Amino acid sequence: MNVLVVDDHPMTVEGYINALLGEPFGKNPPVFTKAYNCEEAYSTLLRSTSAKQSFDLAIIDKGLPGYEEKSILSGSDLALLIREKMPNCKIIMITAHTEVIIVYDIAKNVRPDGLIIKNDITPEKLQQALYEILLGNQYQSPIVKSCINEIWKKELMIEDANRQILLYLSKGFKIKELESIIHLTTSAIQKRIIRMKKAFEVTDDTGLVKEAIKQGFI
Repeated sequence: MNVLVVDDHPMTVEGYINALLGEPFGKNPPVFTKAYNCEEAYSTLLRSTSAKQSFDLAIIDKGLPGYEEKSILSGSDLALLIREKMPNCKIIMITAHTEVIIVYDIAKNVRPDGLIIKNDITPEKLQQALYEILLGNQYQSPIVKSCINEIWKKELMIEDANRQILLYLSKGFKIKELESIIHLTTSAIQKRIIRMKKAFEVTDDTGLVKEAIKQGFI
């Protein structure tokens, strides 16, 4: 098994590798390739594809130093590139973020085979994640599951337009200004805001934004 490990903290990289060198993987230890930022990972992918080699698994931290020249600005962008270049590569995304909306966006847009919050990681859980993925299942760590459940609880927040509305309101934009940004009529935006106020049990726009921030949606 060829494994790519990408994290900007060398000690963390070694920790992941050590976890996967132990039982039950010690009898057939994976071959590890390390990278510490998006640029290094990109170069590694180029070399591998040129040599007609592929990774079986990539463990990627979301918060990586970006490679602006290639518009790879985060671990999420890197994961999408790997999926494009090596569609059979399993991807485990790891993030320190616990904000509901960020975790949900990773799950929705990157669709990794495994998604783990750093606070959840132990050697045993990393091994468990790999077990599940190799069986063809998805793995989500406990905090990830909690975040996904929370956003499903607020069904309106699944819609990209609603999350964008809240994000722009939190930055001080007026409702009339959102029409050209979100490509919805002012009336449609107002109707969405009314529904969100009901879901969050608030009565005004300021309260809606505060409650959305408090609950980790923006």
